[in-house]
Amino acid sequence: MKKYLLSFALAFMSISAFAQADYEKIMTEKIAKLETCKSAEDFQVLVNDFHRIAGKEESKWQPYYYTAFSFIQKGRVMMREGKMDELDNIAGQAQKYLDAAQSVDPKDNAEIHLLKKMSYSLRMMVNPQQRYMTDGTKAAEELKIAEKLDPENPRIALIKAEDTYFTPEQYGGSKTKGIEMFKQALAKFNAYTPKTSLDPNWGKSEAEYFINQPAK
Repeated sequence: MKKYLLSFALAFMSISAFAQADYEKIMTEKIAKLETCKSAEDFQVLVNDFHRIAGKEESKWQPYYYTAFSFIQKGRVMMREGKMDELDNIAGQAQKYLDAAQSVDPKDNAEIHLLKKMSYSLRMMVNPQQRYMTDGTKAAEELKIAEKLDPENPRIALIKAEDTYFTPEQYGGSKTKGIEMFKQALAKFNAYTPKTSLDPNWGKSEAEYFINQPAK
């Protein structure tokens, strides 16, 4: 009987290890695609992919996180294209998945708070003058939380650099200062190691892109 139970336990462990390896392989492939997506449609494909993974891996926060991140990246593409009418819905969908990620990983997670900041910023951009004191304030609060939790996180430095770069000078922004901040973010990227292979590691190429842009 003991031999049977041991064999069953070993078989179960083997199946679990195989499932985990398969999960990590699929996630790694999908995460890599985030770097090559260009259009809103590309990011929607990843939204669907990560959503399906999240449905099967309900105890893991990363699939929810990457679903939200794909939504946010889709929204940022649409914002650059001037398609503002869908940003509220996109930000709302991202928030839903961030809430799910936070329920799975209830301890304070700087990466989740940073995406919440980005989600609120998307909402604000629908009407910056009207929403600066509401969504803009919430975005600033989430960024402050993220920075307090993980001050050396390069993605936090990256988003702060973005905010400075794209804010008009009359409101305190500066492309020259923004580029210097992108350089600081890049230095943090070069010194930063994610906790696991599936934890967020995006943003370095964006910092490099802006560093190579001339200040105007």
